[in-house]
Amino acid sequence: MRTVDEWKAALRAALKEAMRSRSSQASAVLRELLAAIDNAEAPDMRVAPTAVGEVFAGSAGGVGHGEVPRLALTPEAVQAVIDRELQERRDAVALYEKLGKQDEASAVKAQLDVLLAL
Repeated sequence: MRTVDEWKAALRAALKEAMRSRSSQASAVLRELLAAIDNAEAPDMRVAPTAVGEVFAGSAGGVGHGEVPRLALTPEAVQAVIDRELQERRDAVALYEKLGKQDEASAVKAQLDVLLAL
């Protein structure tokens, strides 16, 4: 299983290649997946420092006091994010086909193929 850094490096390399080949579908799905991983690393705002002072709205006291470290994902958590993205696209393909929207279904299938190739 790949580490988190290996996943991100592979996704960024695939994104560069998709952009070079001007594949808008591949570029879009790879950007979405990178964003989903970044969102999963977002810190829990309940542990953020409380605001103090009245100089700036919502500021925390002192330089760097407002910083909250990002969450460290495990390889399993990254795989769960990828699996969730795959499932969303499978569901979308099924729905589009059920509604008779073949153009939309084929576009989402192309995105699904990009993700499955990873």
